[in-house]
Amino acid sequence: MAEEVLIPSSGKITSQLTGSLLAVAFLTSFGSSMLYGYNLAVVNSPAEYIKDFYNKTVLSRNGTGLSGQTLTLMYSLTVSVFAIGGLLGSLIVGMLVTRFGRKGTVINTTVLVFIAGSLMGFSRICNSPEMVIIGRFITGIHSGISLSVVPMYLGEIAPKNLRGFLGLVPSIFIGTGVFTAQIFGLHELLGKEEHWPLFLSVVVVPTFIQLMLLPWFPESPRYLLIEKHNVHATITALKWYRAKCNIQAEIEEMQEEQRSLSSVATLSVWNLLLDDTVRWQVLSVVVINIGMQLSGIDAIWFYTNDIFKNADIPEPEIPYTTAGTGIIEIIAGLIGCFTIEKLGRRPLMIGGFAMMGICSAGITLSLILQAHLSFMRYISVGCVVGIIAGFCIGPAGVPFLITAELFKQSHRPAAYIVGGSLNWLSNFTVGFVFPFLQESAGSYCYLVFATICVSVAIYVHVVIPETKNKTFMEISRMFSKKEAVLETQGLIHDQLKLKKMNGYGGVEHTSLEFDSSSSVP
Repeated sequence: MAEEVLIPSSGKITSQLTGSLLAVAFLTSFGSSMLYGYNLAVVNSPAEYIKDFYNKTVLSRNGTGLSGQTLTLMYSLTVSVFAIGGLLGSLIVGMLVTRFGRKGTVINTTVLVFIAGSLMGFSRICNSPEMVIIGRFITGIHSGISLSVVPMYLGEIAPKNLRGFLGLVPSIFIGTGVFTAQIFGLHELLGKEEHWPLFLSVVVVPTFIQLMLLPWFPESPRYLLIEKHNVHATITALKWYRAKCNIQAEIEEMQEEQRSLSSVATLSVWNLLLDDTVRWQVLSVVVINIGMQLSGIDAIWFYTNDIFKNADIPEPEIPYTTAGTGIIEIIAGLIGCFTIEKLGRRPLMIGGFAMMGICSAGITLSLILQAHLSFMRYISVGCVVGIIAGFCIGPAGVPFLITAELFKQSHRPAAYIVGGSLNWLSNFTVGFVFPFLQESAGSYCYLVFATICVSVAIYVHVVIPETKNKTFMEISRMFSKKEAVLETQGLIHDQLKLKKMNGYGGVEHTSLEFDSSSSVP
């Protein structure tokens, strides 16, 4: 039986943003989330150098070079193998966070970054394209783990009134990582042919800083209390992360959740999918995570230079135009981060996806018309900026935050596995298929992304409730009420059908009476 501390309720929990909370949010995001953004964009500017390296290596080995289609396929594999690694990382995250804890998982998986950085950094010296591809795969594993663990960790250490703010800090660093890759990719820095291996391997620097500093901070209090049953460590961690020592109400809220889970072990993915009590939460996680990647943002990040080239932007100006979009990413991420606790989760997701849908349709229109109207190339660039801004305001970070908020402690790791695996499968699909989709459908390929974005915005508006300033238990009860309403509607429908059958087509106008055994509480 879990050890408990009986503490009287102290009312509403509100906490200030402390230096410890901010430091952990920055450290975990800087050494983990930022690498995801960096690795998304790092293959963009040195694409021709990497292809040339592949071709020369195969030529020296076999005496013949690669055909254009084979080279495209090999480079597409280099881009998309990152997502395959991410899928693997997301599948093992539940096991890791249960065994090592949230902070422990972040720290222990840094070894993956050092292995991957070494492989990619020495790939040209060893004349091995395989080292680049394997290195990309391993960085994907690390990112797959980090994209789930970091929001989970921050969501559990944050008080409910700051959960949205801290939950979006990783998305700011994702945008910062993309921007860093775009800046380093300029010809004046690491954008030269001789520097591309260093360009790929520089990811080890932020991870090293994280490894040196993060171990000094406590583990997630919720993990310590609910899963490890260590009350004293929980109190110590809360005192570290809170401005005031009055943490009674927060301990009580966690103990309420602990009591509700006293007979429930951490669920597997299969058991989560079979659990009818969370079916709307699971469906919501599925929709927003698939929508996040199939929105087309990865196509924009992976192939920004190609998109601008098709928009007839002069080639010398493309790297600077691309880097300019990175500033928009950071600004949009900051806007989302500082407004989420005021506006809520739903408006940021609905507005972000709707903006992306409109701009995706705008890219199609501008690319079609630019042959007749020269100014449409600028509309095309503006739409690219709009897609990136819309994504970074909400869809970049809110889905990971929502995944933490929609589930109790026992369901949360499995929910992150489901959301993360679908996220990475969709990421791989876009990264691998987009070049071929672009060749076959041309400008019209962006209409696919527009349709998906608008559909997800409608789903969020109809199904997902606002979770701002709610405890995990309160959010769980909100979905329980939704389930109860749907069951009641189903019973009413069945009773109406029965009355219609008994009356040979005439529905009685009297009120329906249910047996107490069939009523929904």
